[in-house]
Amino acid sequence: MKNEKEILIIDDDNKNIFALSAVLKARKYNCIAALSAREGLEMLAENKNISVVLMDMMMPQMDGYEAIAQIKNDEKLSGIPVIAITAQAMMGDREKCMAAGADGYLSKPVNVDELLILLNDLMK
Repeated sequence: MKNEKEILIIDDDNKNIFALSAVLKARKYNCIAALSAREGLEMLAENKNISVVLMDMMMPQMDGYEAIAQIKNDEKLSGIPVIAITAQAMMGDREKCMAAGADGYLSKPVNVDELLILLNDLMK
């Protein structure tokens, strides 16, 4: 088992995963990815090195709101911070994500500086 902490990116769009991974890997973060919330939940259950989740909120089958609820209701996973990432940047969307249990919120396109500040705070 690896000792390095990892960031799990859950997004149904490979382009978003690629872009986030590239930015984070360039800054020496270890990233893994899931293309669905279900796959992400399975990875969380199996991988004890995940220290934060970047969660796309709009996905088919299970959206980010439902996935966050499952993470926060699982005592083994509830301590893992989740950052909601969404293209929805309308009034009230931030509050909706935070009310769902997210520990942070970023709108797309992701501001890298804001992401790094959030990660630094949540991965202490």
